[in-house]
Parts: sequence; C-alpha cells; structure tokens
Amino acid sequence: MVVPGAVVIDLFSRKVVGWSMNSNMKTDLPLKALKMAINSRRPNAGLIHHPDRGVQYASGLYQERLAKSGMICSLSRKGNCWDNSVAESFFSTLKREMIYPATIFDTREQARSRIFKYIETWYNRSRKHSFLHYLSPVDFEYKNANVSLTNAA
Repeated sequence: MVVPGAVVIDLFSRKVVGWSMNSNMKTDLPLKALKMAINSRRPNAGLIHHPDRGVQYASGLYQERLAKSGMICSLSRKGNCWDNSVAESFFSTLKREMIYPATIFDTREQARSRIFKYIETWYNRSRKHSFLHYLSPVDFEYKNANVSLTNAA
C-alpha cells in the first residue's frame, strides 16, 4: 500500500514541525502539513519556505496560506532539487529505517500510527543527526535556545 505523505522541516534544527498523510496527492496533503507547522511554530512574517515544485505547492490554496502567514515561497528552478533536499533526505531516512525493513501496513491508520511514532518519538527526539553535531533535533533546539538566552543576558 502506498501512503502519500508531506512534511515541513525546520532547516535550522532538522525537526519535522508539520506532517500529513492521505490517500492521494492533492493540495490538501501538503496544506495539512503546513497548517501543523504554522500552529506548532507560529513563524514571524518573512520566513522563507522551500517547498517541492509539485503542483500541490504551486496551487492557489497553498500559496494563499503562505501569504496569509507572511511566508515567502522559494520555489527553485525546474530540475534543481537543492531547496527541498532536506525533505528528500528525511523521506529517504524514513524509508530506510522504518519502512523497507519488511514493514507492511495492513491499514492506512496503522501506517499513520507507526509513522507518527517514528517522527514524534524517534526522529525528532532521539535520532542523532551528523549535521547537528550528533544531537537530536529537540536536543539541538534546546541547546541553542539556552545559548541564545545566555548570550542575551
């Protein structure tokens, strides 16, 4: 069973801040991930958002939501995958660590439950990232929040 998914990742900490799954690849799929990210982060106006070049991300609904939130959309040129490479890397990691090792989902709800657990309890909180000096995204954010607070005092 194929389970289409979308993620929004904070490039600073590599934390998955929004994600969604659906039975199709319509605009609602990435829009739900974007809404989750906005609700969890409350970004300031001017935040640069690097989505995929898919039609879902270029749609009027998706672009309206970005504009309403004060985000700037940065779609790269055709054939240039660098803007979305972190998301592509995440999906590769998810498949390699969780899905391909003989995982079979009987239902979409089972897939959703296991992927939720992977993202929220493993990937964001425990999985160490070489880019983050071998800290998890949550630990990296915590460490840098403390540094920022210390420097501000």
